[in-house]
Amino acid sequence: MHGRLADNVRLLDAVAQGAGALADGVRVGVCVPCPYLAQAQSLLEGSRVAWGVQDVSAYTQGAYTGEVAAEMAIDFGASLAIVGHSERRAYHRESAELVAIKAQRALEAGLTPIVCVGETLEEREAGSTEQVAEEAARIVVAYEPVWAIGTGRSATAEQAQQVHAFLRGRLAAKGAAVADVPVLYGGSVKPDNAEELFRQADIDGGLIGGASLKDKDFLAICHAAQAVLIGAA
Repeated sequence: MHGRLADNVRLLDAVAQGAGALADGVRVGVCVPCPYLAQAQSLLEGSRVAWGVQDVSAYTQGAYTGEVAAEMAIDFGASLAIVGHSERRAYHRESAELVAIKAQRALEAGLTPIVCVGETLEEREAGSTEQVAEEAARIVVAYEPVWAIGTGRSATAEQAQQVHAFLRGRLAAKGAAVADVPVLYGGSVKPDNAEELFRQADIDGGLIGGASLKDKDFLAICHAAQAVLIGAA
């Protein structure tokens, strides 16, 4: 819940300009608060940067005051929708079942859902990481170790890779159609750790939180992805 009109102009213009210099294989997107969808469309249309929303309703339309339907986001050129973010699960008590319904609504509307899964510090220390990770859904999956978000405690690249490998295995078990679904890492990704994270075999990119509010940090992370992509070519 960040952003104001004037601040958004500076941030999005800088991101759009910086993304234009990235290699073709590096995909960049921003998910903005719904009041700023029209502004994002105006500033980003024609650029390399896709845009989307941070949540969608489980309903398509009707008497659901305050809800934002996936098809409403489509009207503003959105192509992405985050669902099941750890903060939605924690503060709004969203269940795995509700997140699955939201992902389905996004898909029906033509949005790509970025489905977030991850464990709390208590769950990690209790050894139940893999049980929580089984909630991973389709299209784009983002692993968020909740204990590493906004705490300054980052998962090591090896810890992140371990969970990503498990998620990849779960997806592969569901069939070839989802075996190669992108799996992003989200948990205190910064310019100084992004490249090491992205070099892991099963980490396909990042779901960036705090660093996305600073154009230089966000673009540095994008360049880390480019360095890994070029190194793997």
